[in-house]
Amino acid sequence: MARTPQADQESERRIKKAFKRKGWSEVKANDSWAIFKIMSEFVEGFEAMQRIRPCVSIFGSARTKPEAPEYQLAENIAFLLTGSGYGVITGGGPGIMEAANKGAQRGGGTSVGLNIELPFEQQPNPYIDKEKSINFDYFFVRKVMFIKYSQGFIVLPGGFGTLDELFEALTLIQTQKIGRFPIILVGTKYWKGLMDWVRSTMGDQYAYINTVDLDLISIVDSPEEAVGAINSFYSKYMLKPNF
Repeated sequence: MARTPQADQESERRIKKAFKRKGWSEVKANDSWAIFKIMSEFVEGFEAMQRIRPCVSIFGSARTKPEAPEYQLAENIAFLLTGSGYGVITGGGPGIMEAANKGAQRGGGTSVGLNIELPFEQQPNPYIDKEKSINFDYFFVRKVMFIKYSQGFIVLPGGFGTLDELFEALTLIQTQKIGRFPIILVGTKYWKGLMDWVRSTMGDQYAYINTVDLDLISIVDSPEEAVGAINSFYSKYMLKPNF
């Protein structure tokens, strides 16, 4: 999507604002308001999410069109997840997120949407359960909800936001802030180059990561393989979704 003159003007306004000298009273007022806004988003998110049952987060591009094969892939993955007893959490927007929520509703399962308010692209899709559509201003609050309330992560092709969500999960697993939950990448052609680089360059060549941390990542191509990887992981622990 090409940048608009309005987007450039807004970016310039924010850059200038960052360098503007502010008085102590203005800083205190603005920061205090932000603290309360952040707290309210956490409270609202926790109250809504703690009532849901075991879920898998599905990440992917907001720009995927309904006629794209990845859209149908995401819908079918979500549908099969509900058949295995899992609900589905998405970012609540269009594209892959819409497809996943659609599949969850088609399967009669829990369909959660964590929507982020943006100046473009993002509007809540119509396939989210009414009481499980939550809006956020802050990306970091939204990511906490993804991580805290998911039992696994399925990642379809996407852009910067999708990579951000993927590497957030990987970082928290690597640093042992969360359990070693399964991460499933869907689309060998799309993901293989990235993961080869992560393993060979980041891991083998520079030793900036321990390649053992990549062992829970699976790369698959079909809905059955994606859901099968989630089920296989939890079968080792004799765990099933408590629906």
